Amino acid sequence: MVHAFDPAGREAVAGKWAWFVALGVLLIMCGGIAFGNLFMATVASVYYVGAIMLVGGLLNLAHAFQVRGWESIVYWVLSGACYAAAGLFAFINPVLASSVLTFLMAVALLVAGCSRLWVGFKLRPLAGWGWIVIGGLVTLVAGLVIAAGWPVNSLWILGLFLAVDLVMQGLALIAFGVLAKG
Repeated sequence: MVHAFDPAGREAVAGKWAWFVALGVLLIMCGGIAFGNLFMATVASVYYVGAIMLVGGLLNLAHAFQVRGWESIVYWVLSGACYAAAGLFAFINPVLASSVLTFLMAVALLVAGCSRLWVGFKLRPLAGWGWIVIGGLVTLVAGLVIAAGWPVNSLWILGLFLAVDLVMQGLALIAFGVLAKG
């Protein structure tokens, strides 16, 4: 069952259309800055991931002290320590951390591309199966390109992904704002 958007909500969004457009423009500007210095954008991405891992690790360690007496306390301590160590590592050596993250991204894209290809061919009798295969090929090729350029491309590839994401989100918000204006 498809639910229609509440008319009052639609009017509220339409009344704020300029905010969506303004945020979209700001995100595109940030994406342009990231495109201008992909290395710094990569370092910023690594710091962001490192901060999240460090906070997650510290929360897991704090949780370990809350579950004292459980036999699984070792799990929480090890999990928290590993996350916190990885987060600290990202801050201590962001270039090496970007190399590790880029390698993991290449592997993830290769696995995802192969999986999508397999699923696409399994769906072959159905209409539209080719789109799944094309998507899988694009993902697989992206993984191969990243893997082929590794480790040198790890100095800029994460920054490139960040820049593209910022620009795409900006364009999406501008389009949404303009269309929501009605």
